[in-house]
Amino acid sequence: MISARPVSLSILSAGYCVHPEFLTLRGGALRPVKFPAGYAVIRHPDLGPILFDTGYSVRFFQETASLPDSLYRHITPVVFEERDSALHRLREAGFDPADIRYVVLSHFHADHIGGVRDFPQAKFIYLQKSYDAVRSLGRIKALRAGFLPGLLPEDFLARSLPVTPESAQREFQHSLPFEKAFDLLGDGSLLAVEMSGHAAGMMGLFVSTAEHDYLLCADTVWSSRAFRENRRPHPVAGLIMDSRADYEMNFQRLRQIHMQYPELRIVPSHCREALAAWGTGGIR
Repeated sequence: MISARPVSLSILSAGYCVHPEFLTLRGGALRPVKFPAGYAVIRHPDLGPILFDTGYSVRFFQETASLPDSLYRHITPVVFEERDSALHRLREAGFDPADIRYVVLSHFHADHIGGVRDFPQAKFIYLQKSYDAVRSLGRIKALRAGFLPGLLPEDFLARSLPVTPESAQREFQHSLPFEKAFDLLGDGSLLAVEMSGHAAGMMGLFVSTAEHDYLLCADTVWSSRAFRENRRPHPVAGLIMDSRADYEMNFQRLRQIHMQYPELRIVPSHCREALAAWGTGGIR
């Protein structure tokens, strides 16, 4: 196991967006394809269900009802049904929204934070660098960064547990291209690493179940084919990246991890293949 304490993991999606594949995968199709808004429910043996991102919620449509924010949903059309929301899935599994103690946010793009208001008691865990990159942006710059501040609750900062360079870290026992990981819960169950590039301070998460090791790599790539076939996005995609250099560094890290540990399940948030292979359709 990569992490020190096993958990249960359910990989799901709450809606999807549509845009041409070639923008995310060089040589990909010109036609629009679906990109699921993935999230994960991690069932910790002591702390119960923990969310890694949330996917979309109906609030995305409320926040993009008028200009200039409506440009978001016109440029990247979104399809969402309430039955796929993190809130609905958790209720189906018998959990009250107040049961969710922690929501881990990989970064602050709207398709990752769309449902955070649904969990009124949750503490929010994220890399401080990630929130610092968006918190002071004006409306137009926030839109260009994919950030809709109205998706966050008014007491967001009061409920935040930001991860800083001084936060507790743990050395990996495996030969991975990260020196250390942030030990988010202090028990070795959730090991976070910075995977900036697509967004500043973006977080990836190593977790282990009793059967498999996983890397939830957020938007480090948009599909498993990218790192498996060594296919980067179209250069135009660089226009929406925080850092092309950081993107390249973490792309190469994924390639290295995949080649060293082919049995490790690397899960990009928007990968239809990973969702089809390892998605659970419900919470286990």
